Amino acid sequence: MDQITAQPWQIYFAHYYSALESFAAVAAVLILISSLDDLFIDAWYWTREIYRKLTVKRANSYKPLTAAQLKARAEQPLAIMVPAWLEYDVIAQMIENMVTVLDYRSYVVFVGTYVNDAATIAEVERMRRRYRQLKRVEVPHPGPTCKADCLNWIIQAIFLHEQENNMEFAGVILHDSEDVLHPMELQFFNYLLPRKDMIQLPVTSLEREWYELVAGTYMDEFAEWHAKDLVVRESVSGMVPSAGVGTCFSRRALKALSDQTNNQPFNTESLTEDYDVGARLAELGMNSIFARFPVQFRALRSSWFGFGRTRELTLDMALCVREYFPDTFRTAYRQKARWVLGIGLQSWEHLGWRGSLATKYLLFRDRKGIITSFVSIFAYLLFFQFMLLYVATLTGVWTMRFPPIFAPGSWLMAVATFTAVALGLRVVQRFYFVTKLYGWEHGLMSIPRMVVGNVINFMAVARAWRMFLAYLLFGKRMVWDKTMHDFPSSSQLAQKRQRLGELLLAWQAVDADKLEAALVDQAQHKAPLGRILLAKGWLDDETLAEAISFQAELPRAQVDAEQLRANAELLPEEYCVRWRTLPIGQSDDGLLQLAVANPLSDEAIEQIRTATGCDIAQHIARESEIGAGLRLLRGSETVFEAIGRPLIGDVLIEHNLISREQFDDALVAYRPDRDGRIGDYLVQRGVVSRASIELAIKEQQARAVAPQLVRFDDEEPLPV
Repeated sequence: MDQITAQPWQIYFAHYYSALESFAAVAAVLILISSLDDLFIDAWYWTREIYRKLTVKRANSYKPLTAAQLKARAEQPLAIMVPAWLEYDVIAQMIENMVTVLDYRSYVVFVGTYVNDAATIAEVERMRRRYRQLKRVEVPHPGPTCKADCLNWIIQAIFLHEQENNMEFAGVILHDSEDVLHPMELQFFNYLLPRKDMIQLPVTSLEREWYELVAGTYMDEFAEWHAKDLVVRESVSGMVPSAGVGTCFSRRALKALSDQTNNQPFNTESLTEDYDVGARLAELGMNSIFARFPVQFRALRSSWFGFGRTRELTLDMALCVREYFPDTFRTAYRQKARWVLGIGLQSWEHLGWRGSLATKYLLFRDRKGIITSFVSIFAYLLFFQFMLLYVATLTGVWTMRFPPIFAPGSWLMAVATFTAVALGLRVVQRFYFVTKLYGWEHGLMSIPRMVVGNVINFMAVARAWRMFLAYLLFGKRMVWDKTMHDFPSSSQLAQKRQRLGELLLAWQAVDADKLEAALVDQAQHKAPLGRILLAKGWLDDETLAEAISFQAELPRAQVDAEQLRANAELLPEEYCVRWRTLPIGQSDDGLLQLAVANPLSDEAIEQIRTATGCDIAQHIARESEIGAGLRLLRGSETVFEAIGRPLIGDVLIEHNLISREQFDDALVAYRPDRDGRIGDYLVQRGVVSRASIELAIKEQQARAVAPQLVRFDDEEPLPV
């Protein structure tokens, strides 16, 4: 009767509502399958945690690993590889932070750059001149290719470094140019090597503001994934996927991968080479581990969503790699599209469904997102329409509907109820893991951020499918889709500038025993530490100038005779001699530009300001340049010429280590901004050996006229 008297549009909406229910039934079944998978992971994790707490951790034989045990183990040489494509904005900060933070000495950093990325090359070269343990590796073709390609070139450079220095690295660590490292990271890897072939640390997002919804999704997802999912993955299958950062490979593992793939250990056909390499190591029977070692981090945190006071906290958490993830919607879904493309689609193409039943199950879990991300958004659309129709029913606008298929007591209603409960469990667990790491404010925000994350994942999967189908149908090449990153500022990292001695030790510029002896002399004679190290011949003045420049955050300067003569009248000679400073110019706004070997004291600045009537700007120069400049001001006209040294190419040719023709041919393609020092360039080209370069450098230094330094005890000239 209702159908006969009802308006046509009401009948239309009744059919429409019935169709929505049918679509909802399909979505509910798909969500049920995904929910059963999630519940299995939950059950395994919590059962394992309870069992270990009641048995393993209560056993008398249980002794957790301590920091003292890590430090007691002798240091093995380690290599760190950092692939870099358009990382000019963060790479220098990352390297500075790494060298400053790491409590380890026996390591070398290899940064891979592309020939057509001049800005990144310039930043890496600037850092290479500062840090002796830093090597730049050039990918000999333009980028972007893929991250795996860059890594393969770095691996070859690492093996070559081993040959040239007659040594072997115990392990190779993979990092990205936005990573923030913990001081104990290398000690931890050193402790586990060579027993483990792949060691994966947890990865966490640095804390964002509560209102940064996109960036916050990374905090939420990694807080749960790397606290629960990866633990279960290792427990279920013994296979651990690399996260692409914070991964340490044993030398044995890298050699096995290289031998298997013609010196291409990382798969250049995959955009997620980290995931791929974890699966391949498992097939080779390598011993992998997802390692969790308790450490402490200091953090500043605002309470009550930024309206309360800011507190400094000491957080107990697992040793991990921290970084800032993208904070805009576009960069987030493009980055995740690369992950989906590599993990969900390319791995299916390359790896298929190989492995044990447990491995196949985990492959299913990794790949289900290429379907369920669409289902989630489809479910949101259905829910939104159901709510509109429900409001229409309440207001009496629309009253007609056919018998519902989600009737009380039906199997579909049971499915809907189960999925609702499963969703509640997802929310509770997300809140728990996020609160544990970031506080209850972020725990609450993780609930609405689940919706934001689902929308990002939907866009990412859609983009991944589009790229993959273009590759399958039209052969379109998939390249490294660059994600621009942020790096935390010094204040965010809560780090203080190191003392000069600590900095020189970190740079491996001076031996610890020699530094200790110099510190004793410093206490006795009250002289600058750098001048003591120079006078004893334990440090070269270029490295010292770089260290002081970095420590004091002052720019470098190079002093030449003409510049000094032209500006000598800007500062009376007595002040130059008294404070060991040289006038090198005056800026347009009247600032007096001074070259100094060490930052001036407040007293010196005030005296110079009073004498000249100008504010000053300091620039760090080499100690030998300051000494030479002072002697020039006092009448010696040849002192700057005496500091010169023969060119390294001339020394090589003179000693028959290279022919003039070979040298000239090599210089045809040489570019200082791209290739760095000529000696390193000649070695990389295979023109000369590293031993020949070192011999030439020694000869070059021996033939230079030794600069005169000032004694630290009686202020008289002392030859180096």
